[in-house]
Amino acid sequence: MSGLHRIALFLLLATSIGHAADADETRIVFPAQTSQGSLVIGKVPPASRVSYADRELRITPYGTVVFGVGRDEQGPLKIAVTLANGRSESARIEVVPRQWPVEKVDGVPPKTVDPPPAIAARIAREQAAVAATRQRDDARTDFTEHFIRPVEGRISGRFGNQRVYNGKPGAPHSGMDIAAATGTQVKAPASGIVSFADADLYLTGGTLVIDHGHGVSSTFLHLSRIDVAVGDIVKQGQVIAAVGATGRASGPHLHWGINWFDVRIDPQLLLGQP
Repeated sequence: MSGLHRIALFLLLATSIGHAADADETRIVFPAQTSQGSLVIGKVPPASRVSYADRELRITPYGTVVFGVGRDEQGPLKIAVTLANGRSESARIEVVPRQWPVEKVDGVPPKTVDPPPAIAARIAREQAAVAATRQRDDARTDFTEHFIRPVEGRISGRFGNQRVYNGKPGAPHSGMDIAAATGTQVKAPASGIVSFADADLYLTGGTLVIDHGHGVSSTFLHLSRIDVAVGDIVKQGQVIAAVGATGRASGPHLHWGINWFDVRIDPQLLLGQP
């Protein structure tokens, strides 16, 4: 092959690669369907504006966006995208429904099921404080890591199942319970920053929240020990706490919850998501 032919071939390949890169930069990519309780990650052209459920989504410099799908969401989900040139586009995602069995939890302290007015007021204040930390919208992209289990053990409670405490119906389960002995190390399922830590909340006992960015956070409940403090940066796999049975618990276990702002997400779905 002559030198001129080599130059021509190089220019042709470079142009093709450039066109492919340009095409990739203009794509809007979301899954065609998702399930209730899932975390959806999509791709839009950088510098776009994206809104979902009356909220404008934060976009990474690469065009990645994330949002959560609630337990009772029926769909279809509608995502509005405004490109940098002002053109409006949209995406539509079908929601696959799930079955939610009833779980009976007996043996929890009666005062945590029917608290007196003063205790009910305390519970409301504490839950509001935790909820406030979930409104963070950091630019961190730790949520893109492949989440790992914070504790190994039997799953003793599943996300979304209707809970009945001591025979009294309660709210649907907001996370994933993993049975383990008191003192078992709890590891960060993904990197992030500690946004809440309190060793003595009435219902949830030792409570810890780690923010993973873009509104995604992990909550750990019933802890016997907390090894980090608010403001600490933690890495995936780092020991952050220990399993306990504090608060409303019938035995030692870790309750691990995932949120996108105020939307509850099924942690088990994240464990299987690349």
